[in-house]
Amino acid sequence: MKYQTRDFGEIEIDVKQILTFNQPIYGFEDNGKYAFLQDPQVGKEIAWLQSLEESELCFILVAIRSVVPMYRPELPRDAEKLLGKGEYDYWAIAVIKDDFTKSTVNLKSPIIINWQTGFGAQLILEGDYPVRHPLMEEAKGSC
Repeated sequence: MKYQTRDFGEIEIDVKQILTFNQPIYGFEDNGKYAFLQDPQVGKEIAWLQSLEESELCFILVAIRSVVPMYRPELPRDAEKLLGKGEYDYWAIAVIKDDFTKSTVNLKSPIIINWQTGFGAQLILEGDYPVRHPLMEEAKGSC
């Protein structure tokens, strides 16, 4: 199907790219269907989570393990109920600043995707994870 997107204009979206969020992203409770989009020219560590219900709503995601390779969070008990059984893919919502070196990612509330079920969720972790972790290695020492 064709959808209007914030960053790519009107594009064809394959059903395999569509995710259902049974638990909405915090602050965006009216949106439960998203398309997971990637641009091969940008690489596999960056993605766009485009709302299919509101064309101007789109989150920039970063593969968490590309920023923090040892990221292995303990998930809340209800994670399997929301996502189903299987392997999970972890992404962080990025806040991109005008000065790119000051950009951050949210490690406390990752976007977790189960590609086998097509479900996604944003979960708040109990561990001591920062909400504003520096995206770039050289910026980490200055925070």
